[in-house]
Order: sequence, then C-alpha cells, then structure tokens
Amino acid sequence: MSSPYIAITDADRAEMLKRIGVESVEELFADVPEALRFPFLELPAPLSEPALMQEIQRMGAANATTRTHRLFLGAGAYHHFVPAAVDHILRRSEFYTAYTPYQPEISQGTLQAIFEYQSLICRLTGMDVANASHYDGGTAVAEAAIMALNVKRTRSRILVARGVHPHYRAVLRTYLQGQNFTVAGDEQPGTTLEETLEQVDETTAAVIVQSPDFLGRLHDLRPVARKVHGAGALLVVHFDPMALGLFQTPGEVGADIATAEGQPLGIGLNFGGPYLGILTCKQDYLRKIAGRIVGATRDLDGNPAYVLTLRAREQDIRRERATSNICTNQGLMALASTVYLSLMGRQGLRRVAELCYHRAHYAADQIRQVPGYQVRDDLPFFKEFVVQCPRPAARINAFLQELGIIGGYDLAQDEPHLENAMLLCVTEMNPREDIDALVDALRKVG
Repeated sequence: MSSPYIAITDADRAEMLKRIGVESVEELFADVPEALRFPFLELPAPLSEPALMQEIQRMGAANATTRTHRLFLGAGAYHHFVPAAVDHILRRSEFYTAYTPYQPEISQGTLQAIFEYQSLICRLTGMDVANASHYDGGTAVAEAAIMALNVKRTRSRILVARGVHPHYRAVLRTYLQGQNFTVAGDEQPGTTLEETLEQVDETTAAVIVQSPDFLGRLHDLRPVARKVHGAGALLVVHFDPMALGLFQTPGEVGADIATAEGQPLGIGLNFGGPYLGILTCKQDYLRKIAGRIVGATRDLDGNPAYVLTLRAREQDIRRERATSNICTNQGLMALASTVYLSLMGRQGLRRVAELCYHRAHYAADQIRQVPGYQVRDDLPFFKEFVVQCPRPAARINAFLQELGIIGGYDLAQDEPHLENAMLLCVTEMNPREDIDALVDALRKVG
C-alpha cells in the first residue's frame, strides 16, 4: 500500500482529473482569468543566508520594542515577564511540531500537557471545567455566548456590558450575525454595568461582564451574579488571569462560564500574537462546552494514559450535535501558560499581581500631580487606569514616542465620551524609573 505522505504520480493525477471530469490541470483552472494564473512577481534578486539575515535584522531594527522603549500600552495585550524556561520548553521538537492530537494513542505528551493546563486553569479560576482551548480572548467570549444559548435554548438574547473589551464585543457580533439571536446592552457610550443589568429579562440567555473591565476598573460581581441568576440567565465573566493573584475569582462570585485572554501567562507580545483563549465553566454545562476536554485514565497494563474525553466539534461527532467549529486548540500557547503557572506557583502569581497593583497606583498618584492631567478613578483599579489629558492622546503619544516611551491606548477610538483620554497600563516590567520618566515627559508635553 502506498504511503499517503509520498507525492502523487502522473497516473494518480490523471485518475483524479478523470474523476472530476476534466482533461488537464489547465482545464481545471480555466475559470481563473488568464492574467491572474501566473502573475509576474517583482521580487528582488535572491540573497545568501548571511545577507538575508543582515537584511532581516536591518528591517527589524525599525520596530519599536520593549528593549528600546518604555512600554505603558495594555488594552488586552500586556508586557509581563516571561521566564526563559518557558521558551526553552516550547522549542522542544515534540511540542513545537505537534498539532491537534487526532490520534491520542500516539499523542500522550501533548495530551498530558493539555490535561495539566486544564487542571491549573481550574485551580486558578475556581471553576470546575476548563477546555483546550481557543484562539484568543475574543473568540473565547463569543464561544461562551454560543454555549450559553445552547444551555438556555428557549432564550435568544445576550446582554454584554460596555465594559467588555470593544474588540471582543465586535468578535461576538461577528459570530452571531445572521442568526436569530440578539446582542444588546452596550450600544450607548458610557453605559454603566448597572444600566446593562436593568435590561435583563425572560429572553436573556446570558450576561457578559468583564472585571477588571476594559477601562481597568474592578467590580464586585457577587451582587451581579445574584441579579442575573434571579432572572434565570447565566453569568459569563471575562477576567484578567493576573488579577486572580489578588482579587475574587470567577468561581467565588458564582460565574457559570468564565473566559480570559491567556497571553499574560507566559506568552510574549510578539508584535500581535499568537494568543490564547481560556474558557471555563461549571460542571453542569460540561456537555455544552466548545473545544476539547482531556481526561486521565489507565491503559490495560495499569499505566497512566491520557484521552480525549469530550470533543464537541463537527469533525468528531455528528454535525447536528456539534456545539463548536473550533478545529484546533492553541496547544503550544496552552503549554506556555502551563509552564509559566508551574514555575510561578501561587505565591509567585500573587507577587506579580502585587507589583502590578502597587506600581500602577504609584503611577496614578504621580500623574495626578501633573498640571492638566486627571486620573479617572471612580472605581478601584488593578493595573490599568484612565488618564484625562489636556490635548488629544494621539498627539501626546507621538511626543512620547520621540522620547522612547510607548504611551497608553487612545480611548477616543472606542469611547467617544472619553475624548482626550488614554488608558495607561503598568505591570511588574515598569520599574519606578520608567514611571518617573513617563511623568516627566507628560509634564513637558502638558
């Protein structure tokens, strides 16, 4: 029997063309305009490997990096310390080349890593079940909404708080567009969480909230959970995994489903990805969860073995029973988070959270003293806070960049009522001298 990994022969190709009813490969592509079939590419002359590396390094030098700039930008992607061991373990060939474990019996290492990831995420969040996994925080939020609608089949409305990241809300609407479901609650700029909760009714399947929210503010979600559950709906909580080192977990507040962006857990910024979508839920909703669940058992010889216990994709089960079309998991990124959490431990994670909290509050206290700037602190915050500026944030950020500082997120892009405001982020990677340099720069531009 021929191996499926050997290139096809001319006879194989002729048989394939015959089966689909065409005489040649050229006829197969006849519908593609001739000018587009083999377009001329204006590529530079080929380079030797040393010359190519020099060119790539020259191009890369134009990027502003955390090695050359002080970074105060967050808004969903965070500059946290990544221990060297994380990258070293990720680059082991058995992990680095692995894809979805379609054949569990020969994927024991990958399955064990996912099992450990699920166990650690459950310990971190206080939730019963964690899957493996989603592309990023936005897709995790959208899959959580679909999951809630599958649980509450007689309801068709999702309420999403304005405090949920605007990019995640956009992904949610993209996922649900064209279906007979409604996403509401966040239409008006400045809508508070309390105003969103007033809209809960008998058609509401779930309410999605975030804490710390997009503006960095912390919320006590226990009364929120009581109100949502009292109306017969599910509570979906989006959280910052770093904040759980200090503050209430989704399990403590009574969340039914909880999601997060796992990038802070040992995944570098990498100029925009890849990231990791975390999704957890109560045991009651295990059968409705998207993605995969890996379980531990023993083989016929009594040795530990790992299996794909639950798969909810249409590739694995009957299409009409599928609750997800997620075709892969961020296995490598989940492994990075697993290594990070294992290295940091409970006390290490708490220490990082304390550093973020105290340094962010030191920064806020210093900025308050700069003429023309105000810190909006109507609610407690963790590591991000809103600064009202004397002029457009884009102009201030341009000035800061000239001084080697990457400033905050320009909130005018998403929140029109927060004109001339930026969202500043401070983590354990921002020592006092960085914060003082930012404050001095703001004083100059103010």
